Amino acid sequence: MPSGSTMETTMLQYEFMRIALIVGILLAIAVPIIGVTVVLKRLSMIGDALSHASMAGILVGLLLNFNPILGAMLISLIAALSIEFIRKRFERYAELSIAIITSAGLGLAAVLLGFVSNATNFNSFLFGSIVSITTFEFIMVIVVTFMIIGVALILYRSLFFMAFDEEAAKLSGIKTGWINLIFTILTALVVSLASRTVGALIVSSLMVIPVTCSLVVGRSYLQVVLYSALFGVFFMIAGLMLSFYQGVKSGGSIVMVGIVTLVVLMVIKGVMKRIKA
Repeated sequence: MPSGSTMETTMLQYEFMRIALIVGILLAIAVPIIGVTVVLKRLSMIGDALSHASMAGILVGLLLNFNPILGAMLISLIAALSIEFIRKRFERYAELSIAIITSAGLGLAAVLLGFVSNATNFNSFLFGSIVSITTFEFIMVIVVTFMIIGVALILYRSLFFMAFDEEAAKLSGIKTGWINLIFTILTALVVSLASRTVGALIVSSLMVIPVTCSLVVGRSYLQVVLYSALFGVFFMIAGLMLSFYQGVKSGGSIVMVGIVTLVVLMVIKGVMKRIKA
């Protein structure tokens, strides 16, 4: 661990850490923004389903010798569209779609894993290796992040209504079908990209934990969206610092910072309630 009072400067003097920090912050903004709608629509496990599907895509890329992130994006898109298709066919049992796609992703990944000779490369996607970001992935993160921010701003009112009551939003004239399609595609893209950063196994945590923290302190939809992004950035920076200085996996450290923060916030809120009572 570097000594002295310039730990941040020491970390940032490495180009790979500067790139990792930029990519991490962008994803830490994009993923929770998607997560707000996911959580409020009670589809928190969709991140798990898509992350498991992305594992199969990563293996496809490794087996066919092309960028595994491209494979993850392709399979995640297919999985996301399949979830939306199944949800429409079983509206009363919408959660079935997530369970089915999770099972399919795990099954396919288990089969393909038997054909992969270099398991070490695959493990870097399971638990995250943000310092291994390629130029292509860096560009994709920038593009997808700004797409998500743009969609969130343009469709803010529609997403607000859909998050709380999709049927009422549809009756009020909001084109929920198209918005769900756009949202589904963006979710698949950001989950597959984030698999490199925090790992496919725990990418859903980055989607849910910042939103949960923001629900503890936020008092409006706008506050929840903003706080989610802020919490995500904080978790990312703190997690990357822990990863760099303590030599632990970036994905695990990012998630654990989030869990500790959530516990602290809930304890503080509980104490405040007792004091007011």
